[in-house]
Amino acid sequence: MLTVASADTIAVPEGERFGFWHDLVARESVPMRIHSAHAADFRARAEVINLGEVVLSSWQYPSLDMQRTGTFIRRSDPEMYQFALPLSGHGGVEQERRSNLFTPGHFAVVDTSRPHQSSHQGRSQRESLLTTLTILVPHSLIPLPPNKVAQLLGTNIPATVGTGVLLSQFVRQILTHPEQYRESDVPLLGTVARNLISAAVAQHLDLTDALPTEVRGHSLRVRVRAFIDEHLGDPDLSPSTIAAAHHVSLRSLHRAFEAEDQTVAEIIRAKRLDRCANDLRDPLQRARPIHSIAARWGFPAKAHFSRVFTAAFGMSPQAFRADPSARGR
Repeated sequence: MLTVASADTIAVPEGERFGFWHDLVARESVPMRIHSAHAADFRARAEVINLGEVVLSSWQYPSLDMQRTGTFIRRSDPEMYQFALPLSGHGGVEQERRSNLFTPGHFAVVDTSRPHQSSHQGRSQRESLLTTLTILVPHSLIPLPPNKVAQLLGTNIPATVGTGVLLSQFVRQILTHPEQYRESDVPLLGTVARNLISAAVAQHLDLTDALPTEVRGHSLRVRVRAFIDEHLGDPDLSPSTIAAAHHVSLRSLHRAFEAEDQTVAEIIRAKRLDRCANDLRDPLQRARPIHSIAARWGFPAKAHFSRVFTAAFGMSPQAFRADPSARGR
């Protein structure tokens, strides 16, 4: 399992909780001035996962205001960009004379090497604890001109469209289910994080062509796999339709997957067969006709489905459904 550093102010005497939190933020994020109307009894929790040079964190806290001044920067300057995704509440963020809302569905972008300030409050009294996910990434890991990235400071990157969706899903998955990964996965996960961040920034700035070839290729593969998962039930899903949806040539799509174990067509077929097998194993779908299951996952022709399923699993769909030992396959 990935190493998760966690802290909860409930373990600290009431009068020391806010100071404890202040020190925790300085240690696990960046030093800054923090104010809160709940400082007298500050209930908060944090979880931090290091992926090499990239740091993912989940923060829960009551409403607060934060300010990183020149004094704090001179004391400690890790030279990092921070991408913050609030999951609740509302507020604002300001940097480089730009002010934007701090709301769910958007990554707020700031540079820890420049002064900035933010606020975060609940929308009602029932929203007593707010949650924000953050990513800290060194300046040097984003392969784009710093003056171009600076255009994003104090602004937002949507987390509901484009590569922002994939970045949001990645961060949530790692922080919510660290038990699904091993410590040996850290280098790979760190690379995925860097590439998704770079792709999201480049897409927002319309600079995708300026990214290194390997970053563009990785970003395309991640987006294509997500697209396939979302459209498996479409019988017209194919390498050609995928290439068109991602505005690349069919040749470029195939080139991006040259080093992978499977071609795009093989990925589609394998995922469809896996979904069909899962449904055939499901006792709650025992009464559902096999041809209906096949059509649900993009196999409208019964004969074709039976042929490719038998080739993959060594038995017909009917035999697979009837064989108790198939449930472990």
